Amino acid sequence: MKKKPLIILTGPTAVGKSALSVLLAKAVGGEVISADSMQVYRHMDIGSAKITPEEMAGIPHHLIDILEPTEEFHVVRFQTLAKEALRTVYAKGNIPILAGGTGFYIQSVLYDIDFTETEEDDAFRRELERFAQERGNEALFERLRRIDPKSCEILHANNVKRVIRAIEFYEKTGKPISEHNEEQHEKESPYRFIYFVLNDERQRLYEKIEKRVDAMLEAGLVDEVKMLKEMGCTRNHVSMQGLGYKEILEYLDGECTLEEAVYRLKRDTRHFAKRQLTWFRREKDVVWISRQDFRKTPDIGEDAAILEYMMRLLKEKGMIAKE
Repeated sequence: MKKKPLIILTGPTAVGKSALSVLLAKAVGGEVISADSMQVYRHMDIGSAKITPEEMAGIPHHLIDILEPTEEFHVVRFQTLAKEALRTVYAKGNIPILAGGTGFYIQSVLYDIDFTETEEDDAFRRELERFAQERGNEALFERLRRIDPKSCEILHANNVKRVIRAIEFYEKTGKPISEHNEEQHEKESPYRFIYFVLNDERQRLYEKIEKRVDAMLEAGLVDEVKMLKEMGCTRNHVSMQGLGYKEILEYLDGECTLEEAVYRLKRDTRHFAKRQLTWFRREKDVVWISRQDFRKTPDIGEDAAILEYMMRLLKEKGMIAKE
């Protein structure tokens, strides 16, 4: 059977993936499948930098606004929903564009990772959750570092769910989850794919992150988190552990000033961007696109120049028809 086409467009937070994915979808007859761990939630628009209906410009988007903030979302659920979305897009004769910054989610679909070995152990998970509550997230993270230092390079100590899952996997199988993921990664992809990673100069990217956080605050991020809190969302929910939500929740709970919360949000978002890039550098068969290489194209603009380059590569690879 001929492999079906799949375009991936990823990169660090605030690099400009959403706008480019819409341009690309228009150019190739595509639909966007979101590979984002936060845009999947309803009512969480500002802090997740969710693409608006206007910005979608008529392009169908999948896996956005489909869960309540009280629901759990993880890579296994993402993989299931993404496969359903892929079937829908292919049935229409369109090309799916997997767009977003969650590298593990992308990998789970691209290499059809088998998660059957990683079924959770409820009792052990609760024990680890208690350990984190009593001793702190960093102590739990150190526990993971002793058995799987590679995972600690791409996970954050505050991502308690994934840290617990990694410890749980080791306890159950006797091998690090990073090793399991690498083995799965060696599988051949069931798709005929091209994997674009959009990047920018570090200083410019950090400036964009700062501006984005400021814009979120002006747009009403604090009120959005207040509303979620009133809906019954707490820091125990996966949704509220996302960047922008946990920091503002700490402020609303009186644990810090708004200034401190904003400082931490900007700092942690920069650190998150660095971890994203670490992940993508480990991926194989990746096409890196550096924005600075397309900046000196005043005649058509930066995104249009990047789109031209992407279209050329897609034609060369036989992903779309040559004119």
